[in-house]
Amino acid sequence: MKPLINLNSKNIATEHICCAISDKKCADSYLAKKDWLTKEFNNGYVFKRIDERAKVFIEYGPAENAWIPITANNYLNINCFWVSGKYKKNGYGKALIETALEDAKKQKKDGLVTVVGTKKFHFMSDTKWLLNQGFEEVEKISSGFSLLAKKINLKAENPKFNASVKSGTCPQKNGIVVYYSNRCPFAEFHATTSLIETAKNRNLPLKIIKLETLDQAQKAPSPATIFSLFLNGKFITTDISICMDSRFDKIIKKLK
Repeated sequence: MKPLINLNSKNIATEHICCAISDKKCADSYLAKKDWLTKEFNNGYVFKRIDERAKVFIEYGPAENAWIPITANNYLNINCFWVSGKYKKNGYGKALIETALEDAKKQKKDGLVTVVGTKKFHFMSDTKWLLNQGFEEVEKISSGFSLLAKKINLKAENPKFNASVKSGTCPQKNGIVVYYSNRCPFAEFHATTSLIETAKNRNLPLKIIKLETLDQAQKAPSPATIFSLFLNGKFITTDISICMDSRFDKIIKKLK
């Protein structure tokens, strides 16, 4: 197996962050993700990847500082976790989870927590695989999200979703509403470029909301603060490709 390396404020300028490595149109969003990471390193955030030009990495940090609407005191929250291509089924997923678990034990945390789709969602970890690694579902909500935990302290209180996500709706009830953050290098480009054209072509009202602070993210109406699209107030998808004119109608039709 390839060795794992830690990214930090000293090396992030010269190291890649796996996503959007060669996607030039997302270059500005890629740099925005690096800036976001640099700030979050000061809050205990961790980014580990293999020492290779590949999408094999994990991001996690104290759940109290997580840009996700959950309450999980004394847990480490896993944000992004991805093993792709030829590296699948070679033990990298288990190795990345194990390094997060070991950090949790060293920090005397109660365990790990992560948000997933109750059924697999785009840009979210593989729910079934995590359940097979000892994670347990501690809560699920009507919009299709589940909260998984892998406890170290079996007596610890279960993590829970914040009230802002329980209804599966957003305050704006007319047209398309998107919530996104710089946690992903793809989200800003597609939300502020592709989606504007897509909405215009369909005469749909469009509101784009960028989550720019921890407080905003923890009060968001969707647990997927990387990217969530609502239509007429109802949560629709985490799939960023819905922003594209060629994909919007297909995805909406499939989800109905």
